[in-house]
Amino acid sequence: MESPTRDTETTGARSRNGMVVTPHWQASDAGAAILRRGGNAIEAVIAAGAALSVLYPHFCGLGGDAVWMVCDASGKISCLLGIGQAAAGAGAAGIREIPLRGPGSMLTTACLVDSWQKLLDLSSGRWGGSEALSRLLEPAIILARDGHAVSPSQRFWFEFRAEERATWPGFAPLFVGDGVQRQPELARTLETIAREGARTFYEGELAARIARGLADVGSPLCASDLVATEARFADPVSLLYRDVTLFAPPPPTQGITTLGIMGILAHHAISDEGPASAGHYHYLVEAVKQAFLDRQRIGDPDYCNPAPMAAMLDAARLAAKAAAISRGKAMNWPHAYQQGDTAFLAAVDAEGRCACVLQSIYFDWGSGVVVGDTGLLWQNRGAAFSLDSRSPNRLAPGKRPFYTLNPGLALKDGRPHLVYGTQGADGQPQTLALLLSLLIDHGLDPAAALACPRFLLGKTFSDSRDTLKLEENAGQDVFAALNALGHTISPIGALNPLGGQAGVIRIDDDGTVRGAHDPRSDGGAVAL
Repeated sequence: MESPTRDTETTGARSRNGMVVTPHWQASDAGAAILRRGGNAIEAVIAAGAALSVLYPHFCGLGGDAVWMVCDASGKISCLLGIGQAAAGAGAAGIREIPLRGPGSMLTTACLVDSWQKLLDLSSGRWGGSEALSRLLEPAIILARDGHAVSPSQRFWFEFRAEERATWPGFAPLFVGDGVQRQPELARTLETIAREGARTFYEGELAARIARGLADVGSPLCASDLVATEARFADPVSLLYRDVTLFAPPPPTQGITTLGIMGILAHHAISDEGPASAGHYHYLVEAVKQAFLDRQRIGDPDYCNPAPMAAMLDAARLAAKAAAISRGKAMNWPHAYQQGDTAFLAAVDAEGRCACVLQSIYFDWGSGVVVGDTGLLWQNRGAAFSLDSRSPNRLAPGKRPFYTLNPGLALKDGRPHLVYGTQGADGQPQTLALLLSLLIDHGLDPAAALACPRFLLGKTFSDSRDTLKLEENAGQDVFAALNALGHTISPIGALNPLGGQAGVIRIDDDGTVRGAHDPRSDGGAVAL
């Protein structure tokens, strides 16, 4: 077995024995340790994700959700939607506005913990996995109990929310912006799950404490909502792009939006445009606009007509959208903005099996509310609902909201080829489209693709203008050419947090695994 290696911004990591990529090195190491002792990709990502729930409390945690894509070596793909549902009493009071923070935003349950057990059941049943959840949680428990150095990412978001966080219930005693972060209450919660199993979060003594904590702060969630929470397997959606088949999670996620962008790009010879050229960025941005025009169709298919969503990937519709793109003029763009922060993790094991997940508490720091004495920072995913009675995403009891999370897998000749995903809400489909074009159309390796300048169309948490944000290292010639095409551009710094934190693993035809995590993150790839 080759010695373990870590990626660099320029070369990435390479192996024939397995790899883990996450946005924090200690989470990557936790997952790699599972692979070294013979565990599989699912088990490695669960261990890494649990550790990241401690290391990145501003982006993900046990009070949030997860969307998974897994694939065996033969190309059999499974998608698990670990998405919590709205409280049974949601909307009963006739609310006129859903708050972005605080108890009023805590409208949906948290499904990450249940997703762990659902994937472990698949692991043991189909992949011969033998790791118990209790062992996989050990690194996370140690990190929560003994503490860890505050990451640059946590420090940034702690300071960015300095004015708001002073009003968040239970936040100030637990979280810091510098030095060592300890979470003893979360450690005890993790120990309870390790001892009693995942369902104690929803039906056991721990669930009772969570329900009391939710009631005490004024959330509409109650004990029966926790009992009803369950991750669900669903058929992924797919699209042929060049010589690979792309797979994404189905609605209520925006996976069909990412595939829609790629389906539009498929009608252009985008490989003729240089990967760093204005023409490449122009076609990508215009394809994003065309696909985003349909995104308001997405809702929970259990509560709305799925036909309009399925039509988003209709071949004739995508061809028409491609034909609407002008080579010489940018389309005007006002569009609603979805905020959110998440974390992407992925692994490939020695058998060539793949697992990836995006786990999230929605906004950075979620609702901002800590639930009782559990150490759980609860998500504010309920703020993603609409109150428009005409919207497929309108709030309803038991409903799952529109979901930005959409990790991806790609098969080539029927076998796993690419594993990818990114943090970034509205930016997720945009960043994924850029990365997939760089990887597939232009043949860049993962590290090189991740280091390329990125764009973000629309409003952001710090800029309310519907402009095209572009990292300044794209170069003045690109800026000038895009301006001439009619794009209104706001420059942002190179390797900017607005560009998301993405990860990519590529399995080459000869079995070599190459991967990297974003130079905009605090992590990377660990190769065995």
